[in-house]
Amino acid sequence: MLPKHLVAAVIVASLSTGCAVGPDYVRPSVAMPDSFLGQPAVAHRQATATADLVTWWTGFGDPQLTRYVTLALDQNLDLAQAAARVTQARAGLGAANAALLPSGNVSGQAARVYQSVETPLGRLLNSTPGFDRYGNDYEANFNASWELDVFGGLRHGREAALADYQASEAGEVATRLAVAAQTADIYITIRGLQARLQVARKQSQTQQDLLSTIKLLYGKGLAADLQVSQAEGALAQVRASIPVLEAGMDAAMNALDVMLGSQPGTHRAELLEGGDIPSAPRIADTGAPGELLRRRPDLIVAERRLAASNARVGVAIAEYYPKVSLSGLIGSATSVASGNLFSSGASQGAGVLGLRWRLFDFGRINAQINEAKGHEAEMLAAYRLAALHATEDVENSFSALVKREDQAAILAQGVNSLGRARASSFAAYQKGVVSLIEVLQADDSLLRASDERVQAQTESARAAVAAFKALGGGWKPAEAEAVASE
Repeated sequence: MLPKHLVAAVIVASLSTGCAVGPDYVRPSVAMPDSFLGQPAVAHRQATATADLVTWWTGFGDPQLTRYVTLALDQNLDLAQAAARVTQARAGLGAANAALLPSGNVSGQAARVYQSVETPLGRLLNSTPGFDRYGNDYEANFNASWELDVFGGLRHGREAALADYQASEAGEVATRLAVAAQTADIYITIRGLQARLQVARKQSQTQQDLLSTIKLLYGKGLAADLQVSQAEGALAQVRASIPVLEAGMDAAMNALDVMLGSQPGTHRAELLEGGDIPSAPRIADTGAPGELLRRRPDLIVAERRLAASNARVGVAIAEYYPKVSLSGLIGSATSVASGNLFSSGASQGAGVLGLRWRLFDFGRINAQINEAKGHEAEMLAAYRLAALHATEDVENSFSALVKREDQAAILAQGVNSLGRARASSFAAYQKGVVSLIEVLQADDSLLRASDERVQAQTESARAAVAAFKALGGGWKPAEAEAVASE
């Protein structure tokens, strides 16, 4: 048997955390500004409603938008994939935890053999009086083994698996936020295209009425053939824009159905009933840039991947040192009779202290350590870059939100002025004061201004969605802290 003091010394050494080799993880600091550049302008926006970051989609005041986002969060297949990745990571963490514990198994067998007498052993046994060529063997054993984590390789492996699991959980939340934002964005795009179609169809009807008037005058000899052709060309130009908008709307409706986890066309009938472009609400709390590090799940993913890569450096360094294991066996074996199994004479046992050391493989170990350190450096750069992109996303969305709302307000004034100008030019044309070309130019200007105003309204609402997404809206900060905690 092994000396008791040796076994005790090995066990004590394995339980001592001070023997763990490799770097300890420290969350890196990231320099962030005190406030966003666009924060003052966003704070002074005029909006009728206010939305909080947790359920920002309800702040648009559109029940259908809220229903679609809720459906997407329940049925979207990207979320199903993210949930499956969390399950896989949880299984990996379970395997890493199990590696730190002893393992055991039970084995048993019963065999009946017929001995050859043409072998040296068979000849020897055959010369024995009463030799029976038939024989039975019975055996039952319990085996146990334990790799003692003396130098912390398994513990670092568990740290890496835990960080991977936390990253997958944060990744699932990031997918939820992306699904909510994309669903809202597609819905707003559909409403914007429907509004643009209304403008184009209204203008088409206006051009059709103008053409009818000119043809009536032409029949009375009061208008030239050139004027009829000009009106027909203007009408065709307006009509040509309608199929393009309809195709874009069909594609957006199909994309929304896919986001909702349903076949394209499922929700088309209810969408075709129409609706207004949702108005962008006020953002209740933009917070400070530093809060993005705990609020945005994609940054938590990047930080947890960095922690996992740091732990894997420790796993690689632990390969420099020997692996120590304990194993043992207790059981019973007999070839006399099955009734003798588990009798005192049939008992057997063994204890083994194992040692495995990659003593002449340090070149390969060095390469593995350098690879792990290189991956850690890559993850550190990725984390810092993700923080920069997060701030950039917020600044860009704030700027787009404010500027697009300013553009929509200016275009609204322009549409009113151009509408009056068009009415005046048509009245002057009927009196013979101006030519038809002035009326057609007024129609074209009014169409372009009306279309641009609708686009500005749509883009301001989409910019609000982008702002909520950039701020990490859609979940509670307490959830973020739970996922990011170690």
